[in-house]
Amino acid sequence: MSNFRQRVENIPVEIWVKIARIDELKGQWIAGAKLSPQVLGRLKRSVLVTSTGASTRIEGARMSDEDVEKLMRGISIQKFRNRDKQEVKGYYELLRNVFDSYKTIKLSENTIKHFHKELLRYVEKDKLHRGDYKKRENKVMMVDEAGNSVGTLFDTTPAYLTSKEMQELVERTQRAFEEAKYHPLPIIGNFLVEFLNIHPFQDGNGRISRILTNMLLLKAGYLYMPYVSHEKLIEDSKPDYYMALRKSQKTLRTKKPNIIPWFDFFLSVILKQSELAVELLSKENIEKLLSVKQLAVWNYLRSVKEASPGEIAEKAKVARPTVNQALDRLLRLKKIERFGLGRSTRYRKI
Repeated sequence: MSNFRQRVENIPVEIWVKIARIDELKGQWIAGAKLSPQVLGRLKRSVLVTSTGASTRIEGARMSDEDVEKLMRGISIQKFRNRDKQEVKGYYELLRNVFDSYKTIKLSENTIKHFHKELLRYVEKDKLHRGDYKKRENKVMMVDEAGNSVGTLFDTTPAYLTSKEMQELVERTQRAFEEAKYHPLPIIGNFLVEFLNIHPFQDGNGRISRILTNMLLLKAGYLYMPYVSHEKLIEDSKPDYYMALRKSQKTLRTKKPNIIPWFDFFLSVILKQSELAVELLSKENIEKLLSVKQLAVWNYLRSVKEASPGEIAEKAKVARPTVNQALDRLLRLKKIERFGLGRSTRYRKI
Protein backbone atom coordinates (compact mmCIF):
# COMPACT_ATOMS: atom_id res chain seq x y z
CA MET A 1 0.00 0.00 0.00
CA SER A 2 2.88 2.34 0.75
CA ASN A 3 4.07 1.86 -2.83
CA PHE A 4 0.67 2.93 -4.10
CA ARG A 5 0.60 5.92 -1.72
CA GLN A 6 3.99 6.99 -3.01
CA ARG A 7 2.79 6.78 -6.62
CA VAL A 8 -0.33 8.87 -5.90
CA GLU A 9 1.58 11.48 -3.92
CA ASN A 10 4.04 11.87 -6.79
CA ILE A 11 1.41 12.58 -9.42
CA PRO A 12 2.26 15.94 -11.04
CA VAL A 13 -0.08 18.92 -11.04
CA GLU A 14 -0.99 18.60 -14.73
CA ILE A 15 -2.38 15.12 -14.07
CA TRP A 16 -4.56 16.42 -11.23
CA VAL A 17 -5.79 19.21 -13.54
CA LYS A 18 -6.88 16.52 -16.00
CA ILE A 19 -8.64 14.58 -13.22
CA ALA A 20 -10.46 17.73 -12.09
CA ARG A 21 -11.67 18.37 -15.65
CA ILE A 22 -12.88 14.76 -15.98
CA ASP A 23 -14.87 15.12 -12.77
CA GLU A 24 -16.33 18.43 -13.93
CA LEU A 25 -17.58 16.72 -17.10
CA LYS A 26 -18.81 13.74 -15.07
CA GLY A 27 -20.97 16.19 -13.10
CA GLN A 28 -22.29 17.73 -16.32
CA TRP A 29 -23.28 14.30 -17.62
CA ILE A 30 -25.10 13.36 -14.42
CA ALA A 31 -26.90 16.71 -14.33
CA GLY A 32 -27.80 16.70 -18.02
CA ALA A 33 -28.47 13.04 -18.77
CA LYS A 34 -32.24 13.19 -19.07
CA LEU A 35 -32.26 11.17 -22.26
CA SER A 36 -35.11 8.78 -22.95
CA PRO A 37 -34.61 5.07 -22.18
CA GLN A 38 -35.05 4.36 -25.90
CA VAL A 39 -32.19 6.71 -26.85
CA LEU A 40 -29.92 5.37 -24.10
CA GLY A 41 -30.73 1.81 -25.18
CA ARG A 42 -29.87 2.59 -28.79
CA LEU A 43 -26.60 4.27 -27.78
CA LYS A 44 -25.69 1.29 -25.59
CA ARG A 45 -26.33 -1.19 -28.41
CA SER A 46 -24.14 0.88 -30.71
CA VAL A 47 -21.33 1.08 -28.13
CA LEU A 48 -21.48 -2.67 -27.50
CA VAL A 49 -20.77 -3.25 -31.19
CA THR A 50 -18.11 -0.53 -31.43
CA SER A 51 -16.33 -1.57 -28.22
CA THR A 52 -16.37 -5.25 -29.12
CA GLY A 53 -14.96 -4.59 -32.57
CA ALA A 54 -12.26 -2.24 -31.27
CA SER A 55 -11.15 -4.37 -28.31
CA THR A 56 -10.82 -7.56 -30.35
CA ARG A 57 -9.06 -5.74 -33.23
CA ILE A 58 -6.46 -4.37 -30.79
CA GLU A 59 -5.58 -8.02 -30.11
CA GLY A 60 -5.44 -9.02 -33.78
CA ALA A 61 -9.01 -9.87 -34.81
CA ARG A 62 -10.09 -8.48 -38.19
CA MET A 63 -13.85 -7.96 -37.93
CA SER A 64 -15.26 -4.51 -38.70
CA ASP A 65 -18.04 -3.00 -36.58
CA GLU A 66 -20.49 -3.88 -39.35
CA ASP A 67 -19.30 -7.50 -39.26
CA VAL A 68 -19.69 -7.57 -35.46
CA GLU A 69 -23.24 -6.24 -35.72
CA LYS A 70 -24.17 -8.83 -38.33
CA LEU A 71 -22.70 -11.62 -36.23
CA MET A 72 -24.59 -10.56 -33.11
CA ARG A 73 -27.82 -10.38 -35.14
CA GLY A 74 -27.30 -14.01 -36.09
CA ILE A 75 -26.24 -13.40 -39.69
CA SER A 76 -23.73 -15.99 -40.85
CA ILE A 77 -20.32 -14.59 -41.83
CA GLN A 78 -18.05 -17.05 -43.59
CA LYS A 79 -15.02 -14.93 -44.43
CA PHE A 80 -13.57 -14.80 -40.90
CA ARG A 81 -11.78 -17.37 -38.78
CA ASN A 82 -13.94 -19.14 -36.20
CA ARG A 83 -11.62 -17.79 -33.53
CA ASP A 84 -12.42 -14.18 -34.49
CA LYS A 85 -16.14 -14.86 -34.33
CA GLN A 86 -15.83 -16.75 -31.04
CA GLU A 87 -13.82 -13.95 -29.42
CA VAL A 88 -16.25 -11.30 -30.63
CA LYS A 89 -19.27 -13.13 -29.24
CA GLY A 90 -17.63 -13.64 -25.85
CA TYR A 91 -16.57 -10.00 -25.52
CA TYR A 92 -19.96 -8.64 -26.61
CA GLU A 93 -21.92 -10.75 -24.14
CA LEU A 94 -19.53 -10.10 -21.24
CA LEU A 95 -19.49 -6.33 -21.79
CA ARG A 96 -23.30 -6.28 -22.04
CA ASN A 97 -23.53 -8.08 -18.70
CA VAL A 98 -21.11 -5.60 -17.12
CA PHE A 99 -23.14 -2.64 -18.42
CA ASP A 100 -26.34 -4.19 -17.06
CA SER A 101 -25.09 -5.55 -13.72
CA TYR A 102 -22.05 -3.51 -12.63
CA LYS A 103 -23.77 -2.36 -9.41
CA THR A 104 -23.87 -5.89 -8.05
CA ILE A 105 -20.42 -7.00 -9.29
CA LYS A 106 -17.54 -6.74 -6.82
CA LEU A 107 -13.87 -6.57 -7.68
CA SER A 108 -12.34 -9.88 -6.59
CA GLU A 109 -10.14 -12.61 -7.94
CA ASN A 110 -13.25 -14.76 -8.43
CA THR A 111 -14.86 -11.99 -10.50
CA ILE A 112 -11.76 -11.60 -12.67
CA LYS A 113 -11.51 -15.37 -13.24
CA HIS A 114 -15.24 -15.53 -14.01
CA PHE A 115 -14.85 -12.71 -16.54
CA HIS A 116 -12.04 -14.64 -18.21
CA LYS A 117 -14.16 -17.77 -18.36
CA GLU A 118 -17.06 -15.85 -19.93
CA LEU A 119 -14.79 -13.96 -22.33
CA LEU A 120 -13.43 -17.20 -23.77
CA ARG A 121 -16.51 -19.38 -23.37
CA TYR A 122 -16.88 -19.79 -27.15
CA VAL A 123 -13.16 -20.00 -28.01
CA GLU A 124 -12.34 -23.65 -28.58
CA LYS A 125 -8.55 -23.25 -28.45
CA ASP A 126 -8.75 -21.72 -24.95
CA LYS A 127 -11.12 -24.20 -23.29
CA LEU A 128 -8.38 -25.80 -21.16
CA HIS A 129 -7.35 -22.57 -19.42
CA ARG A 130 -10.58 -20.53 -19.29
CA GLY A 131 -10.88 -18.90 -15.88
CA ASP A 132 -7.45 -20.12 -14.68
CA TYR A 133 -4.23 -18.22 -14.15
CA LYS A 134 -1.40 -19.00 -16.55
CA LYS A 135 0.67 -22.14 -16.10
CA ARG A 136 3.54 -21.06 -18.37
CA GLU A 137 5.31 -17.79 -19.12
CA ASN A 138 3.86 -15.21 -21.51
CA LYS A 139 4.88 -11.86 -22.95
CA VAL A 140 3.04 -8.69 -23.95
CA MET A 141 3.24 -8.40 -27.72
CA MET A 142 2.52 -5.48 -30.03
CA VAL A 143 0.11 -6.40 -32.83
CA ASP A 144 -0.10 -4.63 -36.21
CA GLU A 145 -3.18 -3.92 -38.33
CA ALA A 146 -3.00 -7.35 -39.97
CA GLY A 147 -3.01 -9.10 -36.59
CA ASN A 148 0.66 -10.05 -36.70
CA SER A 149 3.00 -9.75 -33.72
CA VAL A 150 5.60 -7.04 -34.35
CA GLY A 151 7.60 -7.18 -31.13
CA THR A 152 7.65 -7.73 -27.39
CA LEU A 153 6.52 -4.85 -25.19
CA PHE A 154 7.74 -6.29 -21.89
CA ASP A 155 8.12 -9.49 -19.92
CA THR A 156 5.45 -10.35 -17.37
CA THR A 157 5.21 -11.94 -13.94
CA PRO A 158 6.50 -15.54 -13.89
CA ALA A 159 3.71 -18.12 -13.80
CA TYR A 160 4.67 -19.42 -10.34
CA LEU A 161 4.27 -15.91 -8.82
CA THR A 162 1.06 -14.99 -10.63
CA SER A 163 -1.42 -16.20 -8.01
CA LYS A 164 0.44 -14.43 -5.18
CA GLU A 165 0.79 -11.15 -7.09
CA MET A 166 -2.85 -11.17 -8.20
CA GLN A 167 -4.03 -11.74 -4.64
CA GLU A 168 -1.89 -8.85 -3.39
CA LEU A 169 -3.00 -6.53 -6.21
CA VAL A 170 -6.71 -7.20 -5.72
CA GLU A 171 -6.49 -6.86 -1.92
CA ARG A 172 -4.51 -3.60 -2.24
CA THR A 173 -7.05 -2.19 -4.65
CA GLN A 174 -10.02 -3.30 -2.55
CA ARG A 175 -8.51 -1.58 0.50
CA ALA A 176 -7.84 1.60 -1.45
CA PHE A 177 -11.49 1.79 -2.56
CA GLU A 178 -12.80 1.00 0.94
CA GLU A 179 -10.58 3.53 2.70
CA ALA A 180 -11.51 6.21 0.13
CA LYS A 181 -8.39 8.25 0.93
CA TYR A 182 -7.47 8.56 -2.72
CA HIS A 183 -9.29 9.62 -5.85
CA PRO A 184 -10.72 6.57 -7.70
CA LEU A 185 -9.07 7.38 -11.05
CA PRO A 186 -5.47 6.86 -9.82
CA ILE A 187 -6.63 3.71 -8.00
CA ILE A 188 -8.12 2.34 -11.22
CA GLY A 189 -5.17 3.45 -13.36
CA ASN A 190 -2.71 1.83 -10.97
CA PHE A 191 -4.72 -1.41 -10.86
CA LEU A 192 -4.76 -1.64 -14.66
CA VAL A 193 -1.04 -1.05 -15.18
CA GLU A 194 -0.21 -3.65 -12.53
CA PHE A 195 -2.77 -6.13 -13.88
CA LEU A 196 -1.28 -5.84 -17.37
CA ASN A 197 2.22 -6.18 -15.92
CA ILE A 198 1.27 -9.45 -14.19
CA HIS A 199 -0.60 -10.63 -17.30
CA PRO A 200 -2.27 -13.34 -15.22
CA PHE A 201 -3.92 -15.37 -17.98
CA GLN A 202 -2.42 -17.29 -20.88
CA ASP A 203 -4.54 -15.24 -23.31
CA GLY A 204 -7.20 -12.51 -23.15
CA ASN A 205 -5.44 -10.17 -20.69
CA GLY A 206 -5.84 -7.01 -22.78
CA ARG A 207 -9.53 -7.66 -23.37
CA ILE A 208 -10.13 -8.45 -19.69
CA SER A 209 -8.33 -5.23 -18.70
CA ARG A 210 -10.74 -3.21 -20.84
CA ILE A 211 -13.79 -5.04 -19.45
CA LEU A 212 -12.49 -4.29 -15.93
CA THR A 213 -11.94 -0.65 -16.91
CA ASN A 214 -15.60 -0.31 -17.87
CA MET A 215 -16.74 -1.99 -14.66
CA LEU A 216 -14.50 -0.03 -12.29
CA LEU A 217 -15.28 3.34 -13.88
CA LEU A 218 -19.02 2.62 -13.77
CA LYS A 219 -18.76 1.64 -10.10
CA ALA A 220 -16.84 4.89 -9.47
CA GLY A 221 -19.76 6.90 -10.91
CA TYR A 222 -18.57 7.52 -14.48
CA LEU A 223 -21.97 6.54 -15.80
CA TYR A 224 -21.42 7.46 -19.44
CA MET A 225 -19.25 4.37 -20.05
CA PRO A 226 -22.01 2.48 -21.95
CA TYR A 227 -22.71 5.45 -24.23
CA VAL A 228 -19.23 6.35 -25.54
CA SER A 229 -16.83 3.56 -26.44
CA HIS A 230 -13.70 3.48 -24.29
CA GLU A 231 -12.24 0.68 -26.40
CA LYS A 232 -12.60 2.64 -29.65
CA LEU A 233 -10.62 5.56 -28.23
CA ILE A 234 -7.82 3.16 -27.28
CA GLU A 235 -7.87 1.55 -30.73
CA ASP A 236 -7.65 4.99 -32.35
CA SER A 237 -4.48 5.76 -30.34
CA LYS A 238 -2.97 2.26 -30.23
CA PRO A 239 0.68 3.38 -30.75
CA ASP A 240 0.35 5.77 -27.78
CA TYR A 241 -1.29 2.99 -25.75
CA TYR A 242 1.64 0.66 -26.39
CA MET A 243 4.20 3.40 -25.76
CA ALA A 244 2.65 4.49 -22.44
CA LEU A 245 2.46 0.89 -21.25
CA ARG A 246 6.04 0.18 -22.25
CA LYS A 247 7.46 3.31 -20.59
CA SER A 248 5.70 2.57 -17.30
CA GLN A 249 5.99 -1.22 -17.24
CA LYS A 250 9.77 -1.27 -17.58
CA THR A 251 10.05 0.75 -14.33
CA LEU A 252 7.58 -1.19 -12.18
CA ARG A 253 10.11 -3.62 -10.75
CA THR A 254 12.80 -0.99 -10.19
CA LYS A 255 13.43 1.10 -7.07
CA LYS A 256 11.83 4.10 -8.78
CA PRO A 257 8.64 2.95 -10.51
CA ASN A 258 7.18 5.64 -12.77
CA ILE A 259 3.64 5.10 -13.99
CA ILE A 260 3.03 8.73 -14.97
CA PRO A 261 3.24 7.90 -18.73
CA TRP A 262 0.45 5.34 -18.27
CA PHE A 263 -1.61 7.64 -16.01
CA ASP A 264 -1.33 10.41 -18.58
CA PHE A 265 -2.48 8.18 -21.44
CA PHE A 266 -5.27 6.54 -19.42
CA LEU A 267 -6.63 9.88 -18.21
CA SER A 268 -6.39 11.41 -21.69
CA VAL A 269 -8.68 8.64 -22.95
CA ILE A 270 -11.13 9.14 -20.07
CA LEU A 271 -11.10 12.90 -20.66
CA LYS A 272 -11.90 12.45 -24.35
CA GLN A 273 -14.64 10.00 -23.44
CA SER A 274 -16.09 12.54 -20.96
CA GLU A 275 -16.04 15.29 -23.58
CA LEU A 276 -17.81 13.10 -26.14
CA ALA A 277 -20.41 12.09 -23.55
CA VAL A 278 -21.25 15.69 -22.67
CA GLU A 279 -21.25 16.55 -26.37
CA LEU A 280 -24.07 14.04 -26.81
CA LEU A 281 -26.19 16.22 -24.53
CA SER A 282 -25.65 19.47 -26.38
CA LYS A 283 -28.33 20.86 -28.66
CA GLU A 284 -25.94 21.24 -31.56
CA ASN A 285 -25.20 17.51 -31.53
CA ILE A 286 -28.60 16.16 -30.58
CA GLU A 287 -28.89 14.54 -34.01
CA LYS A 288 -26.59 11.81 -32.67
CA LEU A 289 -29.43 10.77 -30.39
CA LEU A 290 -32.04 10.39 -33.12
CA SER A 291 -32.93 7.19 -34.93
CA VAL A 292 -32.77 7.12 -38.73
CA LYS A 293 -36.50 7.82 -39.11
CA GLN A 294 -36.50 10.50 -36.40
CA LEU A 295 -33.61 12.12 -38.25
CA ALA A 296 -35.62 12.05 -41.48
CA VAL A 297 -38.45 13.93 -39.73
CA TRP A 298 -36.01 16.42 -38.22
CA ASN A 299 -34.22 17.03 -41.53
CA TYR A 300 -37.53 17.64 -43.32
CA LEU A 301 -38.64 20.19 -40.70
CA ARG A 302 -35.30 21.94 -41.05
CA SER A 303 -35.94 22.34 -44.79
CA VAL A 304 -39.42 23.95 -44.56
CA LYS A 305 -40.97 26.85 -42.70
CA GLU A 306 -43.63 24.66 -41.07
CA ALA A 307 -45.51 21.43 -41.70
CA SER A 308 -48.38 19.25 -40.51
CA PRO A 309 -47.81 15.63 -39.39
CA GLY A 310 -49.48 14.42 -42.59
CA GLU A 311 -47.19 16.50 -44.79
CA ILE A 312 -44.14 15.26 -42.86
CA ALA A 313 -45.21 11.62 -43.28
CA GLU A 314 -45.69 12.05 -47.01
CA LYS A 315 -42.58 14.11 -47.79
CA ALA A 316 -40.15 12.38 -45.39
CA LYS A 317 -41.54 8.94 -46.32
CA VAL A 318 -42.02 7.96 -42.68
CA ALA A 319 -45.10 6.15 -41.31
CA ARG A 320 -47.54 8.42 -39.47
CA PRO A 321 -47.22 6.71 -36.04
CA THR A 322 -43.44 7.03 -36.30
CA VAL A 323 -43.82 10.71 -37.26
CA ASN A 324 -45.88 11.28 -34.11
CA GLN A 325 -43.20 9.59 -31.97
CA ALA A 326 -40.47 11.64 -33.63
CA LEU A 327 -42.37 14.90 -33.12
CA ASP A 328 -42.86 14.10 -29.44
CA ARG A 329 -39.14 13.37 -29.12
CA LEU A 330 -38.15 16.60 -30.88
CA LEU A 331 -40.53 18.61 -28.71
CA ARG A 332 -38.94 17.20 -25.57
CA LEU A 333 -35.50 18.01 -26.94
CA LYS A 334 -36.73 21.58 -27.59
CA LYS A 335 -35.76 21.34 -31.24
CA ILE A 336 -39.24 22.19 -32.57
CA GLU A 337 -42.42 23.94 -31.44
CA ARG A 338 -46.09 23.12 -32.00
CA PHE A 339 -48.83 25.60 -32.83
CA GLY A 340 -52.49 25.29 -33.75
CA LEU A 341 -54.99 22.73 -32.45
CA GLY A 342 -56.57 19.54 -33.72
CA ARG A 343 -56.34 19.12 -37.48
CA SER A 344 -54.72 22.53 -37.74
CA THR A 345 -51.71 21.49 -35.63
CA ARG A 346 -48.41 22.30 -37.30
CA TYR A 347 -44.74 22.15 -36.33
CA ARG A 348 -41.69 24.25 -37.04
CA LYS A 349 -38.02 24.30 -36.12
CA ILE A 350 -37.12 26.59 -33.24
